[in-house]
Amino acid sequence: MQNNVKVARVEQSLTQEQLAKAVKVTRQTIGLIEKGKYNPSLQLCIAIAIKLDKTLDQLFWEVNK
Repeated sequence: MQNNVKVARVEQSLTQEQLAKAVKVTRQTIGLIEKGKYNPSLQLCIAIAIKLDKTLDQLFWEVNK
């Protein structure tokens, strides 16, 4: 599953480490989420969305192309 977390994080000029600290997970977890190799809980998705000032749809909704 591809997502837009990395794009939104870079737009905010945040490192994986900074985002991870803000949402209380490891940098590795953020890396896996960005690669679509980790399925975060809804609570974590919401925390990431709030920190990145995006909606859940903007970050995680899959659009069939």
